[in-house]
Amino acid sequence: MTVTAPSVDRQDEPEAKASPSWGARLLRLVPAAAAALSGVLLYVSFPPRTLWWLALPAFAVLGRVLRGRGWKAALGLGYLFGLGFLLPLLVWTGVEVGPGPWLALVAIEAVFVALVGVGVAAVSKLPAWPVWAAAVWIAGEAARARVPFHGFPWGKIAFGQADGVFLPLAAVGGTPVLGFAVVLCGFGLYDVVRVGLEWRRTRRVRRPAAAIALLSLVLPVVAALAARPLVSDEAEDGTATVAVIQGNVPRLGLEFNAQRRAVLDYHARETERLASEVEAGKVPQPDFVLWPENSSDIDPFANADAAAVIDRAARAIGAPISVGGVIERDGKLYNEQILWDPDKGATQTYDKRQVQPFGEYLPLRSLIGAVNDTWTSMVHQDFSRGSEPGVFDFGDAQVGLATCYEAAFDWAVRDTVTHGAQMISVPSNNATFDRSEMTYQQLAMSRVRAVEHSRTVTVPVTSGVSAIIMPDGTISQKTGMFVADSLVQEVPLRSSQTPATRLGILPEIALVLVAAGGVGWAIAVGVRGRRV
Repeated sequence: MTVTAPSVDRQDEPEAKASPSWGARLLRLVPAAAAALSGVLLYVSFPPRTLWWLALPAFAVLGRVLRGRGWKAALGLGYLFGLGFLLPLLVWTGVEVGPGPWLALVAIEAVFVALVGVGVAAVSKLPAWPVWAAAVWIAGEAARARVPFHGFPWGKIAFGQADGVFLPLAAVGGTPVLGFAVVLCGFGLYDVVRVGLEWRRTRRVRRPAAAIALLSLVLPVVAALAARPLVSDEAEDGTATVAVIQGNVPRLGLEFNAQRRAVLDYHARETERLASEVEAGKVPQPDFVLWPENSSDIDPFANADAAAVIDRAARAIGAPISVGGVIERDGKLYNEQILWDPDKGATQTYDKRQVQPFGEYLPLRSLIGAVNDTWTSMVHQDFSRGSEPGVFDFGDAQVGLATCYEAAFDWAVRDTVTHGAQMISVPSNNATFDRSEMTYQQLAMSRVRAVEHSRTVTVPVTSGVSAIIMPDGTISQKTGMFVADSLVQEVPLRSSQTPATRLGILPEIALVLVAAGGVGWAIAVGVRGRRV
């Protein structure tokens, strides 16, 4: 007997799920890879490279990746963009202490970029979305510049534009307006491409959308060109001949106190060498001399030998010297600039107000000590903060002081100008970071500050790069790294205030409010859509 198998209706069986092909899987990774690589592209636009224009395609790709995304995807893509940008940008933070602090800093800072990604995705469906999205980015920078631990503004978009066409906008509204213009132009670039592809595909395009895309791309450039008259090197209050001293630092091989004494001696020696050149008529007599931060880590108020070294150098050059010292007063430690007169000795002081977390003071000391006691031993005593702006009176010249890390903070530079500074000095000590990109990133900040407030900016650094920057942001003189050298130049003194100086924080507040309005509108549209 033959048994016939019952027929099976295949339509009644559940359909087998086909596994996605490798090609499909790889395709899913494209947005993540694009986000990370566009972050790297943004990093490449920063100094020491002069490829400022790469910021535009970086934000164009970011706009493409985030547009229309849900908040979870946008959060992840924004974080990848932040990692791609900040990991290479901030690698110098691990030069001395290893990769732990560097990776921790980047991991935290990238969270701000991730939240910005969510905001950009939310507003990307609104009319004129590039405007809202650029404002969201600046709101993220505003938050990053304030929290945690008093903020970390390193990596503001404005600081990558010292060589760019947008730089004059710093004089209009400071770093927020300059950064906003760059980001807006980048998102506008993507929107122009998007609208162009839509027209090519359908031969139809909405004119308002096309107009907004084009304006987002073009208006920032036009505004920057229109702002150029705000940039001037005219000497409104005469000139001053300034000397910038770079004494250099000894390399390895000295114990702590010998190292500190050597740095002081090196700066005194370079000043005395300059004095001999002045006496020989090779260089003009300076009206005043600027030493770097930490040029005398030996307290001259407590150590007569250090005071004698500084006094001898001041008498040799025949001009007052601004000396960077580490001072202990009433049991507290201060990073202090001291105005040392050749006849009167110390006459004025300025205590650094924005001290650097994990470098000059240690937040969460007990927690960090439990993780690695080496880190706590490197900052064995916290520096205290000053409370008053620093403007030294050099007779005919009023010089504002923003010590090293302070150059990254808008308020710390601006209030020297509002308190009468006719030029600005940024004394720094970058020796710890060796030959990393840090010194060039910081030099670019000083160039932006020069244009922002239309002031000459000097940058005396222990080991380089020291520089003299004109009010238009150009570097007129600079030194090499890890060499002893000096710069002497007649520079313009200026007293007029740019719109950025007068407006202060107001442009940033306005852009934060625009960002909040755009995000609020996007949320309201989303809620209304779910109810329908």
